[in-house]
Amino acid sequence: MLSEELREKFLDFFKKREHKIVPSSSLIPENDSSVLFTTAGMQQFKFYYTNVLDPFKDIHYTLGEPLNSLNTATCQKCFRTSDIESIGDERHLTFFEMLGNFSFGGYFKEKAIQLAYEFLKEELKIEEERMKISVFGGDKEIERDTESIKAWEKFGFSLNKGNLYLSDRENNFWGPTGAEGPCGPTTEIYVDGIEIWNLVFNEFYMHQDKKLEPLKTKGVDTGMGLERLALVMQFPLKKDKTIFETDLFKDLKEELEKSIKIKEEKFLRIILDHFRAIAFLTSAGVVPSNLERGYILRRLIRRIIRIALKINLDELWYKKALEIISLKYGNFYPEVKNTEKIYEVFLSEKEKFEKTLEKGLKEWQKILIEARKNNKKVIEGKTAFYLYESYGFPIEILEEMANEEMLEVDKKGFEESFLKHQEISRKGQEKKFGGHGLKTGFINNEESFKIVKSHTATHLLLKALREVLSSEIIQQGSDINPERLRLDFNFERKLTPEEIKKIEDLVNQKIEEGLEVEFYETTYNEAIKNGALGVFKERYPEKVRVYEIKNKITGEVFSKEICAGPHVKNTKEIGKFKIIKEESVAKGIRRIRAVIEDI
Repeated sequence: MLSEELREKFLDFFKKREHKIVPSSSLIPENDSSVLFTTAGMQQFKFYYTNVLDPFKDIHYTLGEPLNSLNTATCQKCFRTSDIESIGDERHLTFFEMLGNFSFGGYFKEKAIQLAYEFLKEELKIEEERMKISVFGGDKEIERDTESIKAWEKFGFSLNKGNLYLSDRENNFWGPTGAEGPCGPTTEIYVDGIEIWNLVFNEFYMHQDKKLEPLKTKGVDTGMGLERLALVMQFPLKKDKTIFETDLFKDLKEELEKSIKIKEEKFLRIILDHFRAIAFLTSAGVVPSNLERGYILRRLIRRIIRIALKINLDELWYKKALEIISLKYGNFYPEVKNTEKIYEVFLSEKEKFEKTLEKGLKEWQKILIEARKNNKKVIEGKTAFYLYESYGFPIEILEEMANEEMLEVDKKGFEESFLKHQEISRKGQEKKFGGHGLKTGFINNEESFKIVKSHTATHLLLKALREVLSSEIIQQGSDINPERLRLDFNFERKLTPEEIKKIEDLVNQKIEEGLEVEFYETTYNEAIKNGALGVFKERYPEKVRVYEIKNKITGEVFSKEICAGPHVKNTKEIGKFKIIKEESVAKGIRRIRAVIEDI
């Protein structure tokens, strides 16, 4: 059974059982700033579980109208960064599709289990002897899930038979997505020993302090990986087969094998996974950069390019691969049909990296020879940083290259070199500002205060751009002096006069509202989980400052960024914000110049 038919069967099955079929949301979350990408089907429904949104009254952003149902089903595009290091094995993917059914008070455990069993047994004709079930066994905080156990017993699964077993919180408790949200115990369905379907029962709301609070409305959130389902359907009981041999990868893999000389399975899988992910990320509007989502895309592209050189991949493969992806997915996800645009972004980044790649690899060979000569097992951090800074090798690629040679990288030393470089750059920036004392919490003259006002205004401007134009916008560079501020950001086209006015008005509105500017210290990971904007992890020390610009009365946060400061204490101190120019500085990068005027 091909993947197209599996998608269709799943959605038709739930449509017939009074579920609203909702299109996949974007890979870029539109209602959850605490995560970089959409990682699960439930993200677009997150606020229905907590009664923040009413499915019968509130507009659902994917549909443009209310859901008008307590039950929904989707085939959702997902991307998970946590699995990047594992790509190359038999089962991990970065991009994948998740089939799921969801209920916000329409039904709960017994009905969800019944639906899952009926779909697998009656619709797909999977024999019971191929299935095993896991259920949450309970712990000190939460009781054993006896309701799910009883529901499965009706279909012949039990602890005594051995086809149902108890598992711990690590394996059978899911959520939340992001820093806080709905979560609960799970029951997982295995076919041929492969976990294919996870049924999550949202009974609790987990707060940021990890405290669990019972939800007023209990909900169902299920997820079944299409790739794994295709594997067990297309190769029943064949343990020697992998997801890369299903129809989702078959044509792509055959074309790849025709285009290379070295057929090492790990390299094949990395290219297959990463190139498919690149196509979907780019079609969602992500562009390569050194920040957040752009950094992930850049990392995938550069990893492919290095491996392509290693296995002599034919250049023509990339275009052929995009055509195959377009044919395979274009009917269900029309955005990947824009192969020219996807290829343009990929080729631009490829050409940038290739300019230094050959020289970098020659330098790497010298480093290897020196390491072997001196019987070293670890590449020094300062050496790794030199390759990063001079030749654009991300630390993850350097670690991979070292592992291939049975070596390690001194990552702590790399981070120390990075921070030292940052400090030098910071001092250079202070010098560039003419010695104005631009240091956290220190203001020594009128010109310094102008810089501080512009610095805070830049945070407001970035947030306004994300509000008016796109939540995908991230800062690509900035420059501030006493006369003006400048912000570079990713965007594909010239802004209209109306858009410029909206952005300017929004910044001035927030200035006039007199928002408080406060900071707190935390780890980088916690900052990102809590929705703060910031560049990638290795650019920061262990502890970072997060500056929030918020309404002191309502507690509503307008802007939240990782930053070293300094800032004004209240936005009313800024004055009037005025945009004086908007222009292009590079492909896909725009620049706004603005000034602060005294009122």
